[in-house]
Amino acid sequence: MNQIIVICHSGYGHTKAVAEKVAEGANARLIAIDANGDIAADEWEALDAADAIVLGTPTYMGDASWQFKKFADASSKAWFEGRWADKVFGGFTNSASPSGDKQVTLIALQTLASQHGGIWVSLGLPPSNTKAATPADVNHLGGSVGLITRSPADASVEEVSPGDLVTALRYGERIASVTARLKG
Repeated sequence: MNQIIVICHSGYGHTKAVAEKVAEGANARLIAIDANGDIAADEWEALDAADAIVLGTPTYMGDASWQFKKFADASSKAWFEGRWADKVFGGFTNSASPSGDKQVTLIALQTLASQHGGIWVSLGLPPSNTKAATPADVNHLGGSVGLITRSPADASVEEVSPGDLVTALRYGERIASVTARLKG
């Protein structure tokens, strides 16, 4: 079985709820970046040993959280030694607004994966883009580069859109499937 790690920062719990679904779909281990932007030494070792890494962060002010960026900068040690080259990567982000410049964050995650020499997995799900579409539908926000989700600023963690959670689960399944084909 392939080792898949979902690593994310979550400021208020919404992104963590999405990460849990991605991890469930991928049968992955979830690593949380703490409020100081740190992870433990054994978690760095797990990332080095993984076949696939899924990156997750909320989008704040049009970019990843500073805690995630601190982790990304610290990953330069792995980059310098090529420890993450040829790993499968995916990514997701959550913000309060329907757009919220989430695409910018996804491109930053994809760029980080590319800098490491990784192989990026897109969402691979068609958008739910009819007049009848609701937040309960799969990919109701129309992502393609990776998973985008929305949690209104006044919504509790329990109110994360059911469509976003199903989309997260399916994205995790896709990452696991691609990893199995590539890493077999």
